[in-house]
Amino acid sequence: MKVVLRADVDGLGRRGDVCEVADGYARNYLVPRGLALKSSAGAASQAVAMRRAAVARAAVVYQDAAELAERLAAKVIAVSAKAAAGGHLYGSVGPADIAAALQAQSGIEVDRRSFVLDSPIKDAGTHSVTCRLHPEVELTVTVEVVPD
Repeated sequence: MKVVLRADVDGLGRRGDVCEVADGYARNYLVPRGLALKSSAGAASQAVAMRRAAVARAAVVYQDAAELAERLAAKVIAVSAKAAAGGHLYGSVGPADIAAALQAQSGIEVDRRSFVLDSPIKDAGTHSVTCRLHPEVELTVTVEVVPD
């Protein structure tokens, strides 16, 4: 049975795609949950409209991420943490700490999952952290860990 997806479905497709699925899968799972509707001439035109809207939304999201990356590129994010005399931190600085410090210092809100760390920061000093704002927009921000 051909269906038009009304939402993204893992392993099947994205919103607006026309997919061929088993009759039972469509009848018992996709259609009752509002994830898809049976394909028809009207549904096909609706799928085209959904795809156009998704492309337009994706362009806006990409543009917003690129503008935010430009604003973040020159920033140095200062994070304070308790440290021993040698500069080794008692705890560690993670993505949530970096996001909170960025919010407090500049008012820019970035999701903590955007900051990619191989391991938590455990030493005072300057560190480079990758920030993925969008699948196509990635930048390196400077994080300075200052001992309390």
